[in-house]
Amino acid sequence: MAQWAKLQQLQGEALKQVQNVYGDHFPLEVRFVLAQWIEDIPWSELDPDNPNHENYAARLAVSLIQELENKASSDDLNFVMKLKLDEAAVYFRDHYSSNPQQLMKVIKNCLQAEHNAIQLAENPCVHVPNQILSTSHVHQEISQHLDKLKKKTQETEEEVRRIQQEQESFVIQYQESAKRQAQIQQLTNQSNTHSNVEMLNKLQREKELLDDALRQRATSLVQQRQALADRQQDTLMQVHALQTRVLDDELIKWKRNQQLSGNGAVFENNLDQVQEWCELLVEIIWQNRQQIKRVEMLCSQLPINSPMGNILERFRSLNSDITGLLSSLVTSTFVIEKLPPQVMKTNTRFTATVRLLVGGKLNVHMTPPQVRVTIISEAQANSLLKNKVGMTEASGEILNNTGTMEYHQATRQLSVSFRNMQLRKIKRAEKKGTESVMDEKFSLLFQSEFKVGGEELVFRVWTLSLPVVVIVHGNQEPHAWATVTWDNAFAEPVYIPPRMSDSYQGRVPFAVPDKVPWPQMAEVLNMKFHAACGQGLSADNFQYLATKGFRNSQIQDFSNMMITWSQFCKEPLPDRNFTFWEWFYAIMKVTREHLRVLWNDGVIIGFIGRRNAEEMLLKRPSGTFLLRFSDSELGGVTIAWVAEDPQQEMHDVFMLQPFTGRDFSIRSLADRINDLKHLLYLYPDRAKDEAFGKYYTPFTENQPPSSNGYVKPVLVTHIPGLTGMVSGLESFPGTPQSYFPPHSPDTGGYIDPSSMPSSGDQPMHAGAAVSDMDYDLLGMDLMSGDMDVPVDFSTINVSDLVAYTKSE
Repeated sequence: MAQWAKLQQLQGEALKQVQNVYGDHFPLEVRFVLAQWIEDIPWSELDPDNPNHENYAARLAVSLIQELENKASSDDLNFVMKLKLDEAAVYFRDHYSSNPQQLMKVIKNCLQAEHNAIQLAENPCVHVPNQILSTSHVHQEISQHLDKLKKKTQETEEEVRRIQQEQESFVIQYQESAKRQAQIQQLTNQSNTHSNVEMLNKLQREKELLDDALRQRATSLVQQRQALADRQQDTLMQVHALQTRVLDDELIKWKRNQQLSGNGAVFENNLDQVQEWCELLVEIIWQNRQQIKRVEMLCSQLPINSPMGNILERFRSLNSDITGLLSSLVTSTFVIEKLPPQVMKTNTRFTATVRLLVGGKLNVHMTPPQVRVTIISEAQANSLLKNKVGMTEASGEILNNTGTMEYHQATRQLSVSFRNMQLRKIKRAEKKGTESVMDEKFSLLFQSEFKVGGEELVFRVWTLSLPVVVIVHGNQEPHAWATVTWDNAFAEPVYIPPRMSDSYQGRVPFAVPDKVPWPQMAEVLNMKFHAACGQGLSADNFQYLATKGFRNSQIQDFSNMMITWSQFCKEPLPDRNFTFWEWFYAIMKVTREHLRVLWNDGVIIGFIGRRNAEEMLLKRPSGTFLLRFSDSELGGVTIAWVAEDPQQEMHDVFMLQPFTGRDFSIRSLADRINDLKHLLYLYPDRAKDEAFGKYYTPFTENQPPSSNGYVKPVLVTHIPGLTGMVSGLESFPGTPQSYFPPHSPDTGGYIDPSSMPSSGDQPMHAGAAVSDMDYDLLGMDLMSGDMDVPVDFSTINVSDLVAYTKSE
């Protein structure tokens, strides 16, 4: 069922949540009339922050406006709906024509909100996994706590108002008392007449009553101020606890999940939810700060001594503490929403987006702040963390590294996207021991400064990107990704106690352990492979990978073993010139680019050793084959099959020289398997065509010429001399009837379909069918003295010779 159809079945709170994400920026009526058109677009493949999608976003915006205008002119809609669609078309043209990526982002946000609401409705709480339930419970607790703080802030606002009114009444009464005192003084200086004495007594009585009332009011004011200070202190503590939970738990969790997504983990991006909490927090903090400042001013205007201490100093202390909370909240919510690439090549364009989560609430956009980007080294990042201030020194030169933050009304986000940055130069540190440039980590530093509260407060904010490795050539990429993968997975958090908290604050740049437990390493490899290829690894795969990583096939249980950084990507595998990671990375690359559907379909065993493959195949009938990743060729895939060897009258296992990505870009693996007629069953007993038939490239004998007038040739994978090994199978004409030794020392036991010699020592290339016309057998001197080995006439097909002679 389409998402819009499911959406219409929502009720209650779920439906209300969806309605809340729509508005003038994207009316619900537009979603209704363009439901099918919207859902036909592959939103999951579109990234509003990707510069490569800018042209598509522009075309999308134009198409959407045209669709709206067409619908608005249709006779199928009522008058009110037409007006609404016309208004929406005008709004879209005014607001999104110059920024079509924002429209793409708005629609994606709306669709995601719909999806979340539908998922929640279709999966009641009793069926939700514990982790999701726990997350939902945490979110509910935070929301409830925020509601209590908002109510508490409203109550203290009323108290401040009462204190102000009480103080104003006190001042009025004090003035009356002062007036009576002035009158008394005046009468005292006059003659003591009867009338004056009576008036003086009256004034003194009135003044005594006023003074008694003033003393009571003064006591009441002191008590009210103390009570308010106590309540503000309690509010401050609760705000601090909740802010710690939001920043040090939820926001740090978001950053950690963002980091793990660099290794392929599923990233549930809840930054909008975190922003909503932070906005409510900053609103509560700002209101309480204003209340404290007002009472502080009232105390200054009317200082009243109290045996409980100086109340003015207490409010000044509260003001300092809550301003510190505000500063912590603002500086912590300056985050990198879209990270720069972690493997960065010089002179290559890259993007990044930073966002100030509380910027909209503080009206920072009224004076839009500038953001500057620099690249710094690991040592500079450590220095920055210790000093807690921005820096100007850089370790490289970045083009287009400044931008102005903009407020997007539709999404309520204050952010800036850098779309055309380019690293031109990099300054590296001196290398020690076996270190290479691919081991060196840098980070992008984003800095800004802005003022809030009528320039009362100045904030200097900065944030660091995840570590990046800078390369200058593509061949450095695998090792660079090893550094990044290890860092993303095993970054060591530390506890740095700030002024008001002992909670988690970050990590030491860029400390990582030298060794980690194998199960954690296996989880990382699975995460990477699943993200790249669509299907993760099995327990057998993990066992095989462990034997490779530890260079030991005798151990059965690796669960308690630690794999080192050196074993992972520094030390070459035995008898190889590449490391474990380079081997795994090449397999992942070829699978992602050429074998993804086959891997996901389960037809590639892949991670299996030669000996195990042989043992498995020798138990199966001739023609059974399997696909395994090569141990000796980076990114190589070999076909291993069992066949009867007529020379030795026994079954043996043969393996083709591995195919690589270059081979698959010429002809797919499925088509190559189809070419090899001796392959009958995919291990253990699945018919070849059943397993691979749907992946064969359709072919007809009489293909018409292409648009350029040329007839496209078809390459066919062929193994010369195969017929001698496998009886009863068809072979291409002219194929020599010899057999290959099963373990050739020159090829490590592989049969190379593109390099084995045919009769006459002519090379046979993969995909070339041997024709009768390739050899002029009638003109060949078979007993020539140039031949080192006598000709074996039993290998010559006499029928072919006769057929050839007749055709001439």
